[in-house]
Amino acid sequence: MNIMGWFQLAAFVVALVALTKPLGLHLGRVLDSGGKTFLDPVLSPVERLIYRILGIDTSKEQDWKGYAVSLLVFSAAGLLFTYAILRLQHLLPLNPQRFGAVSSDLAFNTAASFTTNTNWQNYGGESTLSYFSQMVGLAFHNFASAATGIAVAAALVRGIAREKRASVGNFWVDLTRVSLYLLLPICVVYALFLVSQGMIQNFKPYDTAQVIEPYTTQVAQKDANGEEIKDAQGNTVMEDRKVETQTIAQGPVASQVAIKMLGTNGGGFMNANAAHPYENPTPLSNFIQILSIFAIPSALTYYLGRMVRNQKHGWSVWSAMFILFLAGVLVCWWAESQGNPRMAALGVDQSFGNMEGKDVRFGIFSSALFATVTTDASCGAVNGMHDSFTPLGGLVPLFNMHLGEVVFGGVGAGLYGMLIFVVLAIFLAGLMIGRTPEYLGKKIEAYDVKVSALAILIPAGVLLGFTAWAATSEWGLAGLNNKGPHGLSEILYAYTSTINNNGSAFAGLSANTPWYNITLALAMLAGRFFVIIPALALAGNLAGKKAVAESAGSFPVSGVTFTLLVVGTVLLVGALTFLPVLSLSPIVEHFLMINSAKLF
Repeated sequence: MNIMGWFQLAAFVVALVALTKPLGLHLGRVLDSGGKTFLDPVLSPVERLIYRILGIDTSKEQDWKGYAVSLLVFSAAGLLFTYAILRLQHLLPLNPQRFGAVSSDLAFNTAASFTTNTNWQNYGGESTLSYFSQMVGLAFHNFASAATGIAVAAALVRGIAREKRASVGNFWVDLTRVSLYLLLPICVVYALFLVSQGMIQNFKPYDTAQVIEPYTTQVAQKDANGEEIKDAQGNTVMEDRKVETQTIAQGPVASQVAIKMLGTNGGGFMNANAAHPYENPTPLSNFIQILSIFAIPSALTYYLGRMVRNQKHGWSVWSAMFILFLAGVLVCWWAESQGNPRMAALGVDQSFGNMEGKDVRFGIFSSALFATVTTDASCGAVNGMHDSFTPLGGLVPLFNMHLGEVVFGGVGAGLYGMLIFVVLAIFLAGLMIGRTPEYLGKKIEAYDVKVSALAILIPAGVLLGFTAWAATSEWGLAGLNNKGPHGLSEILYAYTSTINNNGSAFAGLSANTPWYNITLALAMLAGRFFVIIPALALAGNLAGKKAVAESAGSFPVSGVTFTLLVVGTVLLVGALTFLPVLSLSPIVEHFLMINSAKLF
């Protein structure tokens, strides 16, 4: 933990705070259907044309059920659209490498992944997908799923801010305005910046270079359809292949990376994601990519305060998120800086910390910061391999996701997830002081608590259920590259990442199998929509209530007490739910590491 790391952390925090208010103000104008932005002269005609083509009545708002139905129909159509592209990619244009059709289970997994803003990838992008599939099938969802998350957050905030209203907005208007006035303009500028840093953006066929030292390796045999050949026991048939050349991937990378980070999507154009020099060429691009992950989630807290006419409340929610973020990055940074005592006992220099799995261009702090930020938000992009972190270093991104990714969280998803915890925190506070809980003048009643609890309990139950199933099944254990507690961590991380719509992986799990592809896809869908629907139900119920004037007995929703109550509630729920399984995976692995090192 050196001075340069502290300097980078300070620079990150200052930049994040500086962006929060101006971007929050812009969000307010975008999410107000009558709001005016500086982009109106150029984009208003486009917006009106979209409404005219789609037959959208912008003056007609929807109740929460209508909003939810529109969202589900749009998401289902997008999932089927992407599935079709992946299955038919060998017949579609912009495929200079002539990649074949994606298998049915992998196509379903990928389509569900990008529809839900998860971007879990059971494939290597540069070796599996055509440019058309990357741009039209996946980048489309990077915009659409991000805009959907922001729309749901806006609907919940409207429900809190409105009184005696049945409506929470119009999904189609929110989707259109967020895409046009927020995501698209920023991404155009962002992509140009990334190109200036050396990121590629082209449609060239892949280049080929001669390697200096040819070598022989084993690869999986594939049939005419590009699928791996299995023997009678179900094992992949391998064959020797002499490697004399190296393929250098090309493609429209910058345009996809911009929305992948800004929209907290995280799906990499390349298999190595942000550790690949084409996706993350310089330390400056690395810093801006980390900052862009938090930019919109942070700004949404300012939007919340402005909408409910209590800016202190917005900053208090921001502070709760920031405390959890800061604790995570410091623990992860410290753990990786300590190095691995097993390696030290073998005589390997650990004075620089645990550099295994880290990009030497960025070092330990940037890797720890990236890992913490990407799992605080539902981004999933990585610039280092989490599988190579120390047990406690790997515990931080894992537990970040167990908290529900509400530490700023995904665009929109972080705010509506945290507001669900706010409702529970206020309910618990009301029980402790013996008063009917109130949130900004609205009584928190049984219905509000029930839907909030469902949004937390259903994903947790699905996560633990699938993890237990995989950890006790042949198909689940077959994908492990590690045994013991680390193997359990790999399985737990996979389902934690997908159920919380993150998309990062421990990378030690071979999950491109039918059972994993299907169960992980179901986990993604459950984690997305079994939170969104309760959040919209909460929005609809709160919108119909009448707010009463605050009194001396009203619980304050700003200040230190409120902030610490929210932080405590988030930590308590996460710890009570997941501490048992964490004790069997990274925690026990940590003790095994420090004790076994004494045997060397």
